[in-house]
Amino acid sequence: MKNIVILISGGGSNMAAIVKTAKREAWHDKYGARVAAVISNKAAAGGLVFAQEQGLATEVLDHKTFASREAFDAALSAVIDRFEVPGNPALVVLAGFMRILTPGFVARYEGRLLNIHPSLLPAFPGLHTHQRALDAGCKVAGVTVHQVTADLDHGPILAQAVVPILPNDTADTIAARVLTQEHLIYPRAIAELLYK
Repeated sequence: MKNIVILISGGGSNMAAIVKTAKREAWHDKYGARVAAVISNKAAAGGLVFAQEQGLATEVLDHKTFASREAFDAALSAVIDRFEVPGNPALVVLAGFMRILTPGFVARYEGRLLNIHPSLLPAFPGLHTHQRALDAGCKVAGVTVHQVTADLDHGPILAQAVVPILPNDTADTIAARVLTQEHLIYPRAIAELLYK
């Protein structure tokens, strides 16, 4: 059994989409995989409630209580590793986890650490992606699922979806249109990775 550990910082809508898809498509039977835990760096993250309602293990690890990024990442690794099955390391999925991870953490989970970013990478890594797309005069925006590397918002691309930028769009209207695609492509990209 391959356990999937999802990291969140907020409402967890992508996490919820993954959990719902995994149940609906019977990933347990089809891929020998299941969402095992949801971990947040914020106790008030709304996604924790959904995860608990689904019967998933949840943990809160407040990054503010650690002296350094490295100390937080070491503690986070220890929590993630509790959900690993011997000989079958967990897939670690960042779903709105608003922390920049250390190179050591990224290396530890190399090849099984995924992220979703609200732009068509390599365009617009970092924050404020939709406003930056508007400011650049782009005709389309989108979302990318990628494997995480030590470089922020880089790494092998697993899936992308494109949405149009309409004449009266704002960053918020683009974000809403992109989010509907996020909920579709993130579970699909994970399923394809599990199938390999």
